[in-house]
Amino acid sequence: MTLKPSTKKGLNPAMHLLPQAFDSTHTKYVPTRDGYGEGLVQAGTIDKNVVVLCADLSESTRSLPFKQTFPDRFIQMGVSEQSMASIAAGMALTGKVPFISSYATFSPGRNWEQIRTTIALNNTNVKIAGAHAGISVGPDGATHQMIEDIAIMRVMPNMRVLVPCDKEETRKATLTAAKLVGPYYLRFAREKSPVFTTEKTPFTLGHAETYRFGNDLTIVAAGPVLYEALLAAETLSHKYRIEARVINCHTIKPFDVQTIVLAAKETGAFVTIEEAQAVGGLGGAVAETLTLTIPVPLERMGIQDRFGESGEPRELMEGFGLTASFIIQAARRVLKRKKGERVPALPEYIAAARKKLECMQKNVMKKALNQTPKKWGGKKPDSTLKSRTSV
Repeated sequence: MTLKPSTKKGLNPAMHLLPQAFDSTHTKYVPTRDGYGEGLVQAGTIDKNVVVLCADLSESTRSLPFKQTFPDRFIQMGVSEQSMASIAAGMALTGKVPFISSYATFSPGRNWEQIRTTIALNNTNVKIAGAHAGISVGPDGATHQMIEDIAIMRVMPNMRVLVPCDKEETRKATLTAAKLVGPYYLRFAREKSPVFTTEKTPFTLGHAETYRFGNDLTIVAAGPVLYEALLAAETLSHKYRIEARVINCHTIKPFDVQTIVLAAKETGAFVTIEEAQAVGGLGGAVAETLTLTIPVPLERMGIQDRFGESGEPRELMEGFGLTASFIIQAARRVLKRKKGERVPALPEYIAAARKKLECMQKNVMKKALNQTPKKWGGKKPDSTLKSRTSV
């Protein structure tokens, strides 16, 4: 099943990653959505047919710089994602290159049917930008934490799905979508995340890039959690002498089957991680590929069939098991399976994440009770209540 191991290990120099980005004292944190804003302006400068429609979220989605640069090519739709998708489809049929911007929970969440019927079915040249995706949205809670979007967009015919890992790659993904004809879905986050790729880092639609060499197992990631995968791989190497190959699968569709199959032959074990539902998205694409070609042990990390909840972004990433320490647990588990050893039915990384989440929930409840008067079931003196009755 496996080929002769390569002697290569460590970060791939051909990827031109920022070495200082993996030093906590020099890491630069920027929201991936900033790359979308920069990419829009650059795309608009290159092509006068690029237009942007926004659902009353121009600042949050970073569509504002385009509005300021090309006011005659910006359309404020208001809170109307369903109309926005249909109108963009019509504009595309006249030769325009529309980008529709909103939160992912609303687009493609609310307007999925309009995207399906007016954009994908007709194969129109519309680009859907889903901002604030994943649980790292934080305090906004489950209603605004879109974690099903990769799965529901991946299954749609004619749709291309891009999940860039940092601000620089989001800029490249936006430019790529603008240049190529057809429907595209771009997913990006709200929270600041490490910038670790550069202008020289390769980015090609449909081609997964190997960011780190290794032959013991393969870790495949998409989006900002790729950074956590690289941190985990370095710890595995230094602490456990386990060399993990790390692949950036920024294009979920069209999927790079060749790179995944080669990694399966050379490493014989896989871990996938995404800030989305563990089924149906990146993990689903890898599982389907391996099942049909080279079946090897696989651990799928992501949201485990539940909704998100309110909390601080980093707390939630820990509580849902999406940081380096949990990836390390998944890697060690899949290596045991690769060797034929028995492992617990409930994956260790899932059990550990549940404990983290329970601890976070208890702390949140404790804080809430401390700020709530006794009259309402809390611990704060009732004397702190202020009457709203004016004298």
